[in-house]
Amino acid sequence: MSGVSQKTAFVFAGGGSLGAVQVGTLRELMRHGLDADFVVGSSVGALNAAYFAGTPNAAGVSKLEQIWCGLRRNDVLPVTLRSLMRIISGRDHLIDPSNLRLLIQRHIPFLNLQDAAIPVHVIATNLGGVAIYLSAGPAVERILASSAIPAAFPPVRIDDQFLIGGLP
Repeated sequence: MSGVSQKTAFVFAGGGSLGAVQVGTLRELMRHGLDADFVVGSSVGALNAAYFAGTPNAAGVSKLEQIWCGLRRNDVLPVTLRSLMRIISGRDHLIDPSNLRLLIQRHIPFLNLQDAAIPVHVIATNLGGVAIYLSAGPAVERILASSAIPAAFPPVRIDDQFLIGGLP
């Protein structure tokens, strides 16, 4: 097809500990000189995609690896007696997202998705089960929405919708 330029996307899936595996994959992609024109991510993949979009090179991947090596469960999933009481008392979620919010704020090198060095698209799901693609607006809120594991984290309101993680 003449006149059609091909673009390369790096797609980052969700799945908790797969986030660490993604960093190794990125390291190899950089080692082989492969670059992304844009990135797409869901859940933990949204966090990695956004970080990479801000610094889409080998040095950025090295810093992302350092972040992953320093992570502890409490940085993301601080399950405590207090959090267990949230469920018993009828709350709709187990975990306060404050630690995850701080992690994102501390490491994502831009405020709005559209300000990344390369385009980044974060995928979340509305409460009706429809995938929502987020490509602009406050990065922290969009990544939190994509990472909002149902029952673990509360849904995140973006515009007029409540969003959670996962794909329909």
